[in-house]
Amino acid sequence: MRDDPHGAGTGDRPREVLRIRPFALFWSATTLRSFGGAIAGVAFQVLIVTIVAASPAQIGVLSALSVVPYLFLGLIIGALMDRWSRQRTLVLTSIGRAVVLAVIPVLLLFDALTFWSLAAVMLALGVLTLFADSAAQPLLPSLVPRTSLVQANARLGQSETVAGTAGPAVGGALLNLVGAPILFVFEAVIHACAAVLQARIPVQEASPPPRAPGRHIGHEIAEGMRYTYRHRTLRPLAISVHIWFLGNSLAATLFGVYVMRELKVAPWAFGVALAFGGIGGLVGALLAPVLGTRLGAGRAILLGRALVVIPWAALALIPADALGTVLVAVVVISAVQFVYGLSMGIEDANDSGYRQAAAPDAIQGRMNSTIRTMNRIIFFFGALLAGGLATFTGYSITFGIAACVFALAAAVVVFSPLRDARHETARAG
Repeated sequence: MRDDPHGAGTGDRPREVLRIRPFALFWSATTLRSFGGAIAGVAFQVLIVTIVAASPAQIGVLSALSVVPYLFLGLIIGALMDRWSRQRTLVLTSIGRAVVLAVIPVLLLFDALTFWSLAAVMLALGVLTLFADSAAQPLLPSLVPRTSLVQANARLGQSETVAGTAGPAVGGALLNLVGAPILFVFEAVIHACAAVLQARIPVQEASPPPRAPGRHIGHEIAEGMRYTYRHRTLRPLAISVHIWFLGNSLAATLFGVYVMRELKVAPWAFGVALAFGGIGGLVGALLAPVLGTRLGAGRAILLGRALVVIPWAALALIPADALGTVLVAVVVISAVQFVYGLSMGIEDANDSGYRQAAAPDAIQGRMNSTIRTMNRIIFFFGALLAGGLATFTGYSITFGIAACVFALAAAVVVFSPLRDARHETARAG
């Protein structure tokens, strides 16, 4: 067990992570960014529909721009994060997002916001978000001791869930009160404040070893992939989460369409169901540290993987005709979202915490980017597959296939060494 340089407690009972100053500042900055992102999401949707008047094809392009940076730059930036300062990267990306968001009011003021200018803004934000995501996970083990990683990830998950649930409502209200230009000025200020908080974090990052002659970034990317897929427990964890993303791409892509078109549920009722997903995610994140300690990392991850089978199997087995009344439909889809959110809340903190504890600092960026990039690629093609499956087989069969895929992700954990993995015995070599 490494020493406790953060004053987080001794033995196996670390104190509350929000009392650790570096993490408290990191949590505050991350929470601000999460709320800012959730608020901006509503504002961007309004701009796309009302100001730009984008066609369905253009909306698809704008949506794809959030994934494209991960597909083409994910592995490269992950490798860079094992050589660059992760703390400095988070500060600069927050400043960058503040600047990019501040451009939107200027474009609106001069009536220059077009599809192409909005696409450029969203692509820039996508690249900055990729840098931030690639830096945040590897930085966390430098802020808290290994025994506190699950609790730290749970606290981050809790604030992200609250932001994702409350942020859109706050964004909609602000948009009506102050209008889009002022809202984006407010957004820029939020990210500037996050940059200030991030810059105040006292952290010492290990310097990377000098690069050997003839060695380039491609070698380092390959090394990260080899490490991830040859590791005794990280390999099944990565494979399991890749399969989970395939199932999630099928289920999440079709859920909204199924609810509003097939079940004819009103948008307000759909919003209620999504809110229950946020509540489930918050409950799961609150339970995650306790379950990780009592069950072990592997079994807590397995519990989350197994729980997610239930809601989608239920949608596959319950005929749409049985959800004929609005009340019954809302109750069922709210329950589906609650269990879906609960499963993610339980597994996310334990999954991330175990990864961060098991891998050495020198390869954290590449390990995380390898898993994250493969997840995005799988989700991208899975979303395309979802449309085809729904067209030729119907929603129920597609949800059933998604449930089977989720079950396969759980089976990978059951029949691998990951099942018996524990946070306290993870060793970053």
